[in-house]
Amino acid sequence: MTETIESVVLLDDDGTPVGTAPKATVHTADTPLHLAFSCHVFDARGRVLVTRRALSKATWPGVWTNSFCGHPAPGEDFAEAIVRRAERELGLRIGAVTPALPDFRYRAVDASGVVENEICPVFTAVAEGDPQPADDEVAEWAWVEPAQLREAVAATPFAYSPWLGWQLAAWQGAYAAPQSAPIPDAVSPS
Repeated sequence: MTETIESVVLLDDDGTPVGTAPKATVHTADTPLHLAFSCHVFDARGRVLVTRRALSKATWPGVWTNSFCGHPAPGEDFAEAIVRRAERELGLRIGAVTPALPDFRYRAVDASGVVENEICPVFTAVAEGDPQPADDEVAEWAWVEPAQLREAVAATPFAYSPWLGWQLAAWQGAYAAPQSAPIPDAVSPS
């Protein structure tokens, strides 16, 4: 059986695609600008899912962050990539994928020297149940009230990914469950 090599879309400074590269080779001390996404998943009660990155992660191991992040494959629609990644990383079915911060972009350097350099639109989604995350991706997870998350990130920013703090700041206090999207009834995990 042939293993599929996951690729990321490389971008120029204006955000125009200029090629692709294997995901496994992109994140280094000199990471090229590439396309990604972040997603904040809410439940039927309006709580947001936060995850603690697995200790085996190459960058920001063990820090708490937004629900999940990922990279769309070349030619893949963001909504399709987000649904795919939620299933792979969190074992979670989601719906109502909605753009929240379509122009979000950041560059951050991990303590190990690895750079994140992404044009990274931010989305919200609603969960259909609780996550059952992959051990190589997520160490822990929790549903929290959005206001509590804002307070925790403000009080202890070192415990969270830098992009989470920047995303919450970009929302400027308006961070809450999406009101325009229908939120399904929670489904018990099987």
